[in-house]
Amino acid sequence: GVLISPDFAPVYGQLGTTFGGNHLACSAALAVLDVFEEEGLVENALAVGNYLMEGLNELRTNDTANHIKDIRGRGLMIGIDLDVPHKDVRVPLIHEEHCFTGCAGTNILRLLPPLCLSKQEVDEFIQKLNNILKKL
Repeated sequence: GVLISPDFAPVYGQLGTTFGGNHLACSAALAVLDVFEEEGLVENALAVGNYLMEGLNELRTNDTANHIKDIRGRGLMIGIDLDVPHKDVRVPLIHEEHCFTGCAGTNILRLLPPLCLSKQEVDEFIQKLNNILKKL
């Protein structure tokens, strides 16, 4: 939902398109950019994304969880290429570990976490993924 201050008076043609550059949309976009800057979300995505990739690479070399063929991505957009169908990992991650991931193709587990993801949350995810991979 969206709340609009009564200070914004409707003007004919001002809010005429869904994605038009109206005052409300521009104000919302600027507010989002302010949050990005104030909370360091871009820097966090880089730092935590690198931390996540390192953790996944460590997991990849672990003999008990060696179903990871490749890991690729940038920042917090990461694909984990598996040697098993992603559903064999994704379904138990959801039902047993209460952890939601995306998927792509047949064998790729896709990670698109929020830009505010913390290193502690990465550690929790790595442990949950390891728990599932050990069972395969």
